[in-house]
Amino acid sequence: MEDILVDDIVHAAGEHGLFGPEAAVLLMVSGGSDSTALAYLMAEVCEMGAVGPMAMLHVNHQLRGADADADARFVEELAAKLGIPLFMCEVDVAGEAARSGQNVEAVARRERYAAANEALRSMCLHECVPLSEGRIVVAHTADDRIENFYMRSIVGTGPGGFRSMKRRNGPVVRPLLDCTREQLRASIRARRARGAVVAEDAAGALWREDATNAHTDRFRAYVRHRIVPQALEWNERMPATLTRTMDLIADEDDMLEAMAGEAIAEHAEVDAEGGCFKLLPTFGQVRMPLQRRAVMRLLKGLLGADERIDAAAVAAVLDAFDGALPKSGYTANIQGDLAVSSNKRGVLVEPMPAYRARRKGGRRQ
Repeated sequence: MEDILVDDIVHAAGEHGLFGPEAAVLLMVSGGSDSTALAYLMAEVCEMGAVGPMAMLHVNHQLRGADADADARFVEELAAKLGIPLFMCEVDVAGEAARSGQNVEAVARRERYAAANEALRSMCLHECVPLSEGRIVVAHTADDRIENFYMRSIVGTGPGGFRSMKRRNGPVVRPLLDCTREQLRASIRARRARGAVVAEDAAGALWREDATNAHTDRFRAYVRHRIVPQALEWNERMPATLTRTMDLIADEDDMLEAMAGEAIAEHAEVDAEGGCFKLLPTFGQVRMPLQRRAVMRLLKGLLGADERIDAAAVAAVLDAFDGALPKSGYTANIQGDLAVSSNKRGVLVEPMPAYRARRKGGRRQ
């Protein structure tokens, strides 16, 4: 083992509970510099015995024609040279976005993680590893975290948004959040310089470049190429200082999330089968910042963990309280075609069809 970043990954895994020696890990590899470095580094982690069975996943979004096909060929070579089993799939992201009316990037992310979860289940079954010990490992870096911070600074964010990225979110883990993109690229170059096995594309490049990353009309690329360089001009140590600040925010966010969970357990009733939840009258006594977090979490439970919850939806639920008490007769229609209704027994959030059926039948909350 000659790469100090391997030690950093093992340390991060232990400190943040990302994975252990028995974990089955699926690496999401696009062929870009970050995920290519992830593959090399995690292969060394595996050789150390610090993680269990490993596989890779490449998803071709079919958005970049021949370039996307070349990405897939590069990842195939990378997996073969490292001796790591590879899952590959193709998704017509543009077609699905057109059919659903959703944003292309949102569709790509949804389909990518759907494929990852399916591949992880298959891998865990084949390796006889409990799914609870399975991990989806992604190559997000300190640069991604910083870009998210500035993006959210510009357009606004909800509770906990300025922590930028969680090191672990369910089965998804991010062991490279303390590494910069340039560190990872230097690691790949150093690997070739010392004669270690590397993959190259048809032009001899050590990773695949996505030309669309240079387009400043895309929000992330705009932040990456316009905002971040100006911040670095003012403070060259900005990556270290900002990531340290985000870690402090994350610590407080974890504490507040735990408190919001306690508020839900004490002051709410959740009916997962019915797709609804009820805030008890005592919820009005909870402090407002925790109310917001609790309602955000409850709405995500109804609409899906990946759904972006509108601030207006949270506000509409909380508007059902007049001070510390529910308003009698309050109703609202919010995001996801959910109905909000309240009386002295509490505030009910349920699918609109269920609300209409209940009202038609004369049933109370």
